Amino acid sequence: MVKEVPDKVSADGLEARLDERWTAEGTFAFDRSRSRDEVYSIDTPPPTVSGSLHVGHVFSYTHTDIVARFQRMRGREVFYPMGWDDNGLPTERRVQNYYGVRVDLSLPYDPDFTPPFEGTDKNVKAADQVPVSRRNFIELCERLTAKDEKEFEELWRRLGISVDWSQTYQTIGDTSRATAQRAFLRNLGRGEAYQAEAPGLWDVTFQTAVAQAELEARDYPGHFHRVAFHRPDGEPVYIETTRPELIPAVVALIAHPDDERYQHLFGTTVTSPLFGVEVPVLAHHLAEPDKGAGIAMCCTFGDLTDVQWWRELQLPTRSIINRDGRITREVPEWLAGGPGAALFESDVAGKTTFSARKAIVEALSASGDMPTEPVPTQRKANFFEKGDKPLEIVTSRQWYIRNGGRDEALREELLGRGKELDFHPDFMRVRYENWVNGLNGDWLVSRQRFFGVAIPLWYPVTASGEVDYDHPIVPDESTLPVDPTSQAPAGYTEDQRGQAGGFVGDSDVMDTWATSSLTPQIVSGWERDPDLFERVFPMDLRPQGQDIIRTWLFSTVVRAHLENQVLPWKNATISGWILDPDRKKMSKSKGNVVTPMDLLVEHGSDAVRYWAASARLGTDAAFEVGQMKIGRRLAIKVLNASKFALSFGGGAGSEIALDPAAVTVPLDRSMLAGLADVVEQATAALEAYDHTRALELTETFFWTFCDDYLELVKDRAYGAGADATEVSPETTSARTALAIALDSMLRLLAPYLPFVTEEVWSWWREGSVHRAPWPVAAPLRAAGGSADPADLAAAGHALAALRKVKSEAKASMRTPILAASLAVPAASLGAVETAVEDVKAAGRVTGTLELVETTEGQGDPAVQGGMVVTSSELGEAPPRTKG
Repeated sequence: MVKEVPDKVSADGLEARLDERWTAEGTFAFDRSRSRDEVYSIDTPPPTVSGSLHVGHVFSYTHTDIVARFQRMRGREVFYPMGWDDNGLPTERRVQNYYGVRVDLSLPYDPDFTPPFEGTDKNVKAADQVPVSRRNFIELCERLTAKDEKEFEELWRRLGISVDWSQTYQTIGDTSRATAQRAFLRNLGRGEAYQAEAPGLWDVTFQTAVAQAELEARDYPGHFHRVAFHRPDGEPVYIETTRPELIPAVVALIAHPDDERYQHLFGTTVTSPLFGVEVPVLAHHLAEPDKGAGIAMCCTFGDLTDVQWWRELQLPTRSIINRDGRITREVPEWLAGGPGAALFESDVAGKTTFSARKAIVEALSASGDMPTEPVPTQRKANFFEKGDKPLEIVTSRQWYIRNGGRDEALREELLGRGKELDFHPDFMRVRYENWVNGLNGDWLVSRQRFFGVAIPLWYPVTASGEVDYDHPIVPDESTLPVDPTSQAPAGYTEDQRGQAGGFVGDSDVMDTWATSSLTPQIVSGWERDPDLFERVFPMDLRPQGQDIIRTWLFSTVVRAHLENQVLPWKNATISGWILDPDRKKMSKSKGNVVTPMDLLVEHGSDAVRYWAASARLGTDAAFEVGQMKIGRRLAIKVLNASKFALSFGGGAGSEIALDPAAVTVPLDRSMLAGLADVVEQATAALEAYDHTRALELTETFFWTFCDDYLELVKDRAYGAGADATEVSPETTSARTALAIALDSMLRLLAPYLPFVTEEVWSWWREGSVHRAPWPVAAPLRAAGGSADPADLAAAGHALAALRKVKSEAKASMRTPILAASLAVPAASLGAVETAVEDVKAAGRVTGTLELVETTEGQGDPAVQGGMVVTSSELGEAPPRTKG
């Protein structure tokens, strides 16, 4: 039944109106009464709440929403939550700049604190930031993330992301904190989490340890310095180094065991220039004979190779770089009393590595130990992915979780999990395998930051005032979440904090991935809602970007493997990157991102979704406004073509036929047979997570439907007019075929263009198109009978050939053709003969249309299917009428 078709259709304003309706009607609400095999659950990426979303988010989240809408229409109850990743360093940096504050752990909480700024576009220098207590800082983090989350939700709603907005979480919320702390304590209890004091990567700017997964190798300018170490006989042994400031920390010289130049030195010792420290000359296979002098100094620690040499060759530790990135302020005991002690004390101690390097180089030049000028070079240095300075390696006490980096059996188990997981596209699997195979250490999970999930431990303080890190005080799981910096453990009181016989709280927080790696457990109610957990876990889908396979995907597999002994999900869909016009990846750090809200307003959400859906999973896509314009045209055409198709029913209150038995005309059957093929192929593509292929098939058919079929059957569908008391079987056939096709095409397009398809659906159907069943091919095939889908194309080519005559004559399409002869290839002749009355009506052929079989050389198969008008007579175009 046609309810109401508007006189004028428009795609404008649909987003707000339909979002309000979907919210009121609970269209996307999750029904938890359904059994696990009826549920499709999605582990939605929680976007980082540290600024604004960019068009790359719109790109990848649209891909996921297409899956959700398709699965919902396939009859699955879709569990589709949304989270906000609001803990960690990005939020801290934003808060520092937004409010102009920084943490000072010595300050008490000020309940009346007012920040100096309430939003600024400038980076506030650390010296100009107002110091606040940790608790005050965390309150500001919570205030700003709440504001950002509202803006994010507004954009997602505008885009039409069909999440259940009653299923949301924050990675810093009580539920997430309790889940992360519980999982950590379980890891600790099973021996998978452990504490160690060891050399590790350290960011001197952010004052925190950095994990292997957070590294970026970047080019960094430097100089090679040729420096002499001295043998007992006075002969020099030259090394080349980019870090001469670490000469005071040297513990050995190392060359490759097969390097003939140095084999006679292995087992001997040399002394360091300036400082006169005796160090051994050793062999190790990681030394590179073709790099520099082929022999390198091992310092504790200049890079990760130094760490490996130190560990495998059991070398002493002589660290001189502090956590603040400066050289230690005291003369080390191995230099005390030596020839370079005074130099160290006066020109090196307490300096930055840059200033220390300058002082050492000047001293080496003056002593003759650096006989040549430094040679400029570009070296690869490790950076924290969010940092601006090369990382240092310092020794500190940190928490780790075993991830196979040092356990071959666990590594093989995790590689096995990767083989169980269905990657879409499959070639992304190798990135997972390469990462696991390349791990050289366990997962560092502790961070020296403030806004994060606390390590849930305290440590007893002995009677002598020493902290006993080997016997941590563990909270009961029922008390989680806890904050050891502001809560006392059971059996202690707050006045015992830091006192002999009392306790200290662990002041570190967990790496943000240590919480995000538990998103399946957080959203599914692990340990807090067994009924929900049973219905949604393990989940069906993890959608994410390719750049965080090594972090988010892998760490989530690790946690589920250790805790639940399963994969956390069955499928992983991996989106590509958005590239700017220069083919560079869009990212906030590069400053080339596009804010999406303006795009949604200008082009419409359906148009932007169309652009996103036009790119396949795993492939990079260019930011292309042209594709959005094509999407806009498609959305508007859906509205106009639908209005046109529904107008044949006679207006509001008239019935729309959907009885396949009423489709009797071969051309109508051909169209439905072609649609059956599209439904079958598009469904198979979406089941295989190939949304782009499904869209291509559907869109191609839709335009054929509009350009050929609608034009061909227009006159027959009108019949004797809307007021006629009797309708011919031919007219009924056309109207029924139009309705059946529209019904199926709206559902095929609904995951891509949710707003215009819902709008049209509301004109003549009850409920939401997004809760309607996905179309199936069988009823369409039954209606199409034995018709050939190619017959519609043949009739369309015949019409195009007739219209070409008018175009070449620069005549109106309304100009009648008094007579014409049309040459048709033999393979298409029967189809055109069957549809000839529709072809004549659409082409305005008022007289004879002679169909003849083409002869060799007639017609171009690529143009109008090889059909060509060999003769024609045009009449006079009718006068234009207003309205």
